[in-house]
This record gives sequence, C-alpha cells and structure tokens, in this order.
Amino acid sequence: MRAFAGLSIALLLSTPAAAQPATHISLEDVVHEALARNPEITAAQQRYEAARQRPNQEHSLPDPMVSAGYNSSGNPLPVAGLGVEPTANIGFMVTQTIPYSGKRDLRVAMASRDASAELQQIDAARLSVVARVKQAYYALAYTYAVGDVLTHNRELLDTLLKVSEGRYAVGRAAQQDVIKAQTQLSVLELQAERIAQQRATRAGALNALMDRPASAPVGRPDDLSLVPFEYSLDALVGSASLHAPMLQKDRIMIDRSQIAVSAAQKEYKPDFSLSGGYFYMGAMPSMYEFRVDFSLPLRSERRAAAVAEQLSSLAAARSTYQGTRLSLQSRLQEDYQMAATSAKLAGLYRDTVLPQARLALESSMTAYQTGAIDFLSVLTSFGSVLEYEMTYFEELVTFHAAVSRLEEMTGAPLAH
Repeated sequence: MRAFAGLSIALLLSTPAAAQPATHISLEDVVHEALARNPEITAAQQRYEAARQRPNQEHSLPDPMVSAGYNSSGNPLPVAGLGVEPTANIGFMVTQTIPYSGKRDLRVAMASRDASAELQQIDAARLSVVARVKQAYYALAYTYAVGDVLTHNRELLDTLLKVSEGRYAVGRAAQQDVIKAQTQLSVLELQAERIAQQRATRAGALNALMDRPASAPVGRPDDLSLVPFEYSLDALVGSASLHAPMLQKDRIMIDRSQIAVSAAQKEYKPDFSLSGGYFYMGAMPSMYEFRVDFSLPLRSERRAAAVAEQLSSLAAARSTYQGTRLSLQSRLQEDYQMAATSAKLAGLYRDTVLPQARLALESSMTAYQTGAIDFLSVLTSFGSVLEYEMTYFEELVTFHAAVSRLEEMTGAPLAH
C-alpha cells in the first residue's frame, strides 16, 4: 500500500524531468551562430555584392576606339607621296560613342533595382535560416521532453510492476498482470530507443544549419513551454505585406520592368559617335579632322518587338507579385490556424486533460489495490496518461514550428 501511496503523490505532483546533460544551448546562441556561419546567407550576400557592381558599369561610357593609318599617293607603300601630295598623310583618330540622352540612366536604374532585389534575398535567406533553426531547435527540445516523459513513466511502471508481483506472490493477482506490466516496460524501452534516434537526427540537422560537423555535440535546448498566442490573422497578413522580403522583391521587379519598358522605347532614339584625328602631312601643314556620326534607328520592327517583350515582362512581374501575395496569404492562414489550434490544445492538455487523467490513474490504482478493478484497467489509465503527456509536447512543438514559419513569412519576430 505504501508503494501505491508514494506513486499517487508522484502522479499529482509530477512534472517530467530527467537529469540535465552537462551542456546547455540557448536558442539565441544557436540563431546567432547560424546567422554568422550559414553558407546560404553568405552566398546571398556575395550575390548582392556582385549585383552592386553593375550600376557603375552601366553608367560608364563605352570604351573609346583609337584608329591609326596612312594615306599614300603613287603607290601603296607607307609615306609614299608624304609632303608632296596633299592626299598623303599618316595619323590617327579617336572615336567615342555616346548613347542618346537618358539611355545610360535607365540602364543604371535597372541595375540598381537588380541589386535591391538581391538585398531582399539576403533578408529572405536570414529569415529562412532562422525559421529552420528554430524548428530544428524545438524539434530537438521535443526529444528531450518526451525522453523525460518516458523516464518518468518508466519509474511509475516499475512501481506498478513491483506491486503486481507482490500481489501475485500472495495469490491476490494473476500472473498475466505481471506479464502485462513487463510488456508495457518493453514498449517504453522501444519508444525510448526511437526517441534517442530522433534526437541524434535532429541534432545533426541543427549542426548542419550552424555549419558544424554532423557529429559535433549539441547541448540540451531550453524546455518547451506554452506562451500566449494573441495575434490576429489580419495583423499578420498586414505585417507580411509590409515586411515580407519576397513581396518586397516582387515590387522591386515590377519597378525594374517598368524601367525596362522605358529603356526599350528609348532605343528608337539614335546614338552618337564623336571622332577627332590628327594627320601628319610631312612638309605640308598638318591636317585635323573632327566628325559626328549617329545611328539611324530604322529597324522599327525589331524595336517594336523589344518594347512588346518588356511590356509582357512587366505584366508577368505584376502577376508574379499577385501570385506571391496570394500564396503567402494562404500559407499564413494555414500556419496561423495551426499555431492557434496547437496553443489551445496544449493549454487544454496541460490544464484539464492531464490533471484529470492523472487523477483517474490514481483512482484506478486505489481500486486495484482493493480488488475492485483488474490490472488491465490500471494499465489503460497509465497508457492514457503517457499518451496525453506525449501529445501535449507534440502540440507544443507544432505550435512553436508554426510560429517560426509565421515569423519567416511576416518578416517580423513573434513572441514564442
């Protein structure tokens, strides 16, 4: 009877906990290390640095062209007739092509928009890495929480086994009671092994996000806990429309496409070339030449097709933005409902279901002690407590993972 009394007190006061490992790792430390080391972020930063060099290139004039040569009179040999014939000379010319006014500015604007889009990709990479780090962190915390649950319930089951063995020894219980308890212990061992495998897998995923070796040790995360979820879907959608990097990028690409249309229309204007040269005439006075050349944009079909191409690209950019916005809205709603539902369910398990299940188990143990019910009923109550405790932590990790995805989509931190 004393064993059951101690077991009843343990049930009423139980908060599953296991011995803490030697090391502990906080979410802030994991996020900080991932942001500093993750190669996806580094690659996005390098792409931005590359794109940032394009505006200067587009602003520059084409390289000048230098030509050198001679004119001869009487025969094709160099300097033939030089100083005697007015058509004989030797000299050079420098030619500089100058695009029509505004063309370079439009190309610079397009390149600047490309760089701005790549800057948004850095933010997107950061948010993606942080969200995945948090999900891996909470998934790892789940394995520790469930491991604690299994350890705690194994201790309870050990006590139940001892009681059933004692009752069997004095002829007050059937042998099958002992066998059922031993079977349940074996099931718990199998579950513990599966959780250990999951812990190693999830620790490896966390290491990968931090650019660590797969076998690098990872400490125990903070315990999973339930926090209030007091956000509205409309507020999250509004935050996403303002801050989501993908939407920001699509807006920039719409702007770029509008500029590209103007650039294509500008191709109807001619470009110019300025040339200047010096020619040595020998004994005769030197000759100088200056010239202005300009292109004739007569291929209107080609230019019309280029404008039509850019108009289609502009329409595609606008449609892409709408598609991204609607997809984001759908994903926001899905994860919002998931977070809100899991928060509500976790609260119900913590505050109502688990206390009731533990009281039911305590009552069944007392009834078993007096012979009012069989051992199978006690095991059923025990299994319910174990299932509800594990489900509680499943809802917690689902809640935290959904909130992490909401943060990625809205571009703003949420309390969790």
